[in-house]
Amino acid sequence: MDRAARDEICRLSATELAARIGASEISPLEATDAVLERIAAVDGALAAYCTLAPDSARDQARTLADRIARGEQVGPLAGVPVGVKDLITTKGIRTTSGSPAYEDFVPDEDDIVVERAVAAGAVVLGKTNASEFGYSATGHNPLFPTTRNPWNTALTPGGSSAGSAAAVAAGLGPAALGSDGGGSIRVPAAHCGLVGFKASMGRVPVWPGCRDERYPGVSGWESLEHLGPLTRTVADTALVLAVLAGPDPRDRHSIPCGDVDWTAAARPTDITGLRIAYSADLGYLPVDPEVGRVVADAVRVFETDLGCHVEAADPGWKDPGEAFAALIAAETDLRGMRRLISVHGERMSPHLVEMMQRDWTAEEFTDATMVRKSVVNRMARFMRDYDLLITPTTAVPAFPVGIQGPTVIDGRTVPDTAWTGFTSPQNLTGQPAISVPAGFTRDGLPVGLQITGRHLADGQVLRVAAAFERAAPWAGRWPGDPA
Repeated sequence: MDRAARDEICRLSATELAARIGASEISPLEATDAVLERIAAVDGALAAYCTLAPDSARDQARTLADRIARGEQVGPLAGVPVGVKDLITTKGIRTTSGSPAYEDFVPDEDDIVVERAVAAGAVVLGKTNASEFGYSATGHNPLFPTTRNPWNTALTPGGSSAGSAAAVAAGLGPAALGSDGGGSIRVPAAHCGLVGFKASMGRVPVWPGCRDERYPGVSGWESLEHLGPLTRTVADTALVLAVLAGPDPRDRHSIPCGDVDWTAAARPTDITGLRIAYSADLGYLPVDPEVGRVVADAVRVFETDLGCHVEAADPGWKDPGEAFAALIAAETDLRGMRRLISVHGERMSPHLVEMMQRDWTAEEFTDATMVRKSVVNRMARFMRDYDLLITPTTAVPAFPVGIQGPTVIDGRTVPDTAWTGFTSPQNLTGQPAISVPAGFTRDGLPVGLQITGRHLADGQVLRVAAAFERAAPWAGRWPGDPA
């Protein structure tokens, strides 16, 4: 396949590609080969994938092609190549979680989301790079080259679903699976110009990830973790969620999803009259002026073009950043992690080792639980008056690789995690939240707009995102190929 034909396939959305495969205009093997060839051509500069599985991907594609040729019914993702974050287990494909402790770990079972994607016909290309156990919102770990942003390879794509975001942004698969314990789908979506949706807690079941007590590090974040897609369009996000969502008895938090028609929700509709709260900083976060400018311009679209009632308002809680870190530690197998550190600590991420070896107190854990309850309650009261809350997704655009985050934002000295402060509250509350492209900085970097809905109002969040996409389309803008 020549480069032009390959790149044409790689620029198709998941929805378009699935339709063309279903119509026998493109074969699953052609689609898989096109993406694998593009990975070979450009991923050396990005490090989006850490473990490729080309042989099994081609086997999947051939099987699907045979089924289509026999006239069999195939799933809605039939032939769509996808990447799977390296924190999500894949049967027979190495899953390291970005850690030396699991360098050679090959699971004997798929995560539920992988089971469902494969059953729907998705072709698993391999594993996408992530920070170690997801304990960073960037794309570096001790095992693999650092993932870089396709819009500027000197910069981070965000994380921890770094490889999944970089892959989709660069055309190395039209969709990828990520995980989000504090913004790890939405943050890289914002930095890479993508759609990233964290559905309501329990919409997409999680297992064995964060629930299998045999694997320290892998088994953390249970009440915070969500899985979901990164894509280029709202319709593609809905297509994947229609496959992934729904209860499973292995996840005690999973809930029925019959109240949401995912595909219908992604069709743009009239959202005139919706009441939207716009918080530029949640009342306490410093924000890069370029991010503030781009998001403010995007918010005006809701008022002037879409007919919504927009009001500046803050939810009213204090910064829960320290409490969030304590909740992560409280849900971690500290004893197990410390055993791993005793063996592998010299090769593990310093910030992770420091967090695991800290002498946490019971009071810190219970104080954090009380902070969480306060955020949940204040948000519930706040959302009585509004249909949606809109904020920036991140406080800064993409920054240089190799750091956890900037320590100065808009002239204020902050912790190096402060730039993710817009996304973690929704993991505390479990509300649906989506990041969509808001526009670009003057330096050409993507900026994300976060739309948060009421508890369980996933369909409305998708409808509003689709309406904004129609009013301010973004999918036609691509980064240049990395050198």
